Amino acid sequence: MAETRVTDVFSALANPVRRQLLYALRTGPLAVNDLVARFSLSRPAVSEHLQVLRLAGLVREEPRGRQRFYHLQPQPLAEVGQWLHPFEHYWRERLRSLRDVLDEESP
Repeated sequence: MAETRVTDVFSALANPVRRQLLYALRTGPLAVNDLVARFSLSRPAVSEHLQVLRLAGLVREEPRGRQRFYHLQPQPLAEVGQWLHPFEHYWRERLRSLRDVLDEESP
């Protein structure tokens, strides 16, 4: 994956609203109005977040009549997962250390 694409995806994922939008889209496409209803944000604000996700390749937009539906594009997330894979051993090591501490404290 190109470094710019990684940066764009990480930048897009850095915002909690955008992560929540992706989470909402995991079960299937939703109209922009359905997405707006899930947030205490204006439609333009939600649309701006969707634009960032679209530019990062995380969602695609599908016009249907007067509405726009958004679909999750999981490939960039898989690419980020592949990029993160070499660092997983650090997490496993920390979790093992945590387990050891918890085991010592348990009666």
